[in-house]
Amino acid sequence: MAILEVKNLNLGFNCENGFRQALFDVSFSLEKGKMHSLVGESGCGKTISAMSILRLLPKTAQITSGQIIYNKENLLQLPLKNMQKIRGAKIALIPQDPMTSLNPLYTVGNQLLEVINIHQGLKGKEAFQKAVEALDAVQIPCAKERMKSYPHEFSGGMKQRAIIAMALACNAEILIADEPTTALDVTIQAQIMKLLDEIRTSKNTSILLITHDLALVGENSDYVSVMYAGRIVETAPSKEFFANPKHPYSTALLRSLPANRGSRLETIQGQPPSIQQDITGCRFHPRCSKCIEICTNEVPQLDNVGINHYSACFRN
Repeated sequence: MAILEVKNLNLGFNCENGFRQALFDVSFSLEKGKMHSLVGESGCGKTISAMSILRLLPKTAQITSGQIIYNKENLLQLPLKNMQKIRGAKIALIPQDPMTSLNPLYTVGNQLLEVINIHQGLKGKEAFQKAVEALDAVQIPCAKERMKSYPHEFSGGMKQRAIIAMALACNAEILIADEPTTALDVTIQAQIMKLLDEIRTSKNTSILLITHDLALVGENSDYVSVMYAGRIVETAPSKEFFANPKHPYSTALLRSLPANRGSRLETIQGQPPSIQQDITGCRFHPRCSKCIEICTNEVPQLDNVGINHYSACFRN
């Protein structure tokens, strides 16, 4: 059962030379208690899609059409006051860079207490106990004493845990994890992903993972949506995706992974298009080895190619 549905989301930016579209009919859903990964190269629209859910967009951004359904309500039509009650409390963000996400002038405890006060309405000893329990739940040692620590006294991994603790303290139903392990070393990356999986399992939390790291996806996700140049080109259950990718871009991504030591890595020719480029037809066709004439003129739609498996390609 889907707890969140993004339907035909179109978004663009008002630039100096006019309006430039960045997202094209983006659609995906997030099931209760599952992890869904949004995958693609840098600049493909992953983060702006996620920020649209929270309506945390730059002033120049404009959503032109689409729906984002959460608990049978379209978040794009909610008054700002209602939206503010959902952010953090029901849908929480784990940002890309834990180093800059905490205010260096306040203790971690103070920042956690503020979140609990705003979203849970708790104060005093009750709020303090809730905060300590949240830090303890994310495996920060000596949680009670660490309430007094400032962010600079935490390691990168501990900062990321503190941010996750803020989401836990508010009992968020959905976590949007935007490249949550990018700034961390490999061992800490594994610990953070294990922690997120434990939260998903124990609390039935739904997680939207924004990443370009296919190894993380293969080890942790239930579903995968592949994005290229602002458009979803393939969606599938994770095991099915890795065993049987259908879109040429997905296939190229998987072939570019290091499989055997000493083997030559395959590459994808060309570069992803910038927002300023106008591309007719399939947005991947200038780089696609399987391109045929129709690809240059018409936009392929996501078609069913298997059980819960969809691909946008004329060659399927």
